[in-house]
Amino acid sequence: MYDLIIIGGGPAGLTAGIYAVRFGINTLVLERSEISGQIALADVVENYPGFPAISGLELMEKYRFHAQEAGVKTQITEVLSVRDEGEKKVISTDNGDLESKAVIIATGANPKHLNIPGEKEFLSKGVSYCATCDGPFFRNKTVVLAGGGNTAINDAILLSKIARKVYLIHRRDRLRAAKILQDRAFAIPNIEFIFNASILEILGSSGRIRRVEKVIYKDLKSEEQHELATDGVFIYVGIRPNTEIIDVEKNKEGFIKTDNFLETSKKGIYAAGDCRDTPIWQLVAAVRDGALAATTASLYIESLKKEVR
Repeated sequence: MYDLIIIGGGPAGLTAGIYAVRFGINTLVLERSEISGQIALADVVENYPGFPAISGLELMEKYRFHAQEAGVKTQITEVLSVRDEGEKKVISTDNGDLESKAVIIATGANPKHLNIPGEKEFLSKGVSYCATCDGPFFRNKTVVLAGGGNTAINDAILLSKIARKVYLIHRRDRLRAAKILQDRAFAIPNIEFIFNASILEILGSSGRIRRVEKVIYKDLKSEEQHELATDGVFIYVGIRPNTEIIDVEKNKEGFIKTDNFLETSKKGIYAAGDCRDTPIWQLVAAVRDGALAATTASLYIESLKKEVR
């Protein structure tokens, strides 16, 4: 039996692992694949302290190297489920069952996709799901946003300060965002709203350097298709947490609810990073979560050892 099993090898999971081994806890990090963490897909990260500019993949490699140097044990396997059996947690994987005294869920979340032609092909080549991460690359350029919720409007406002022109395409005739955000966005002259429309395809240049050049969208009322030149496409149709493996209290979107110390509704099970109900999905927040979850889990594990004595 391990003291602690961490599910997820992204920034939150590896940070938790580094802290856990420093506390002297017998720890195992389970990863789905060699490359973990959404940040690995980012061409350039410019908002992480200490690194003015670094590729997402390079940053993940630094996390992995640090974890290996610290003595964090990792295993590549698919986790199927987590069962709470009191002071014993059972993690079922495609390689069999593992047991631990505590578990940290750090499985992250993935942005929901439009699932249209060009979206996958131009990912990180003009297609993005995060204006905070990639907005500065579109200074004085034209961008298109898809979505109408709080995140979409917040990022449209952010991009309006960077880009020359911001088009926001939304399927409905009204936005879903909070009224205060709507009022702010409607008052910004370089944001143009295209309602009752959906993006059908993202097109761009081919060859060695591939970049987004335009989108094709459809007017849902007239059924007419239109072409719109753009340098980038930001997609905000929601994110999906990877939390199906665990039965704990979650919000309506499936994000895991935690207390201030990142413990879930079940004793000895913690959540860190983008898979939990958090007001901010950012790299620095995930790292903070990993450190706090490992610290709290270590105290729980020590309390179990004291009870045995």
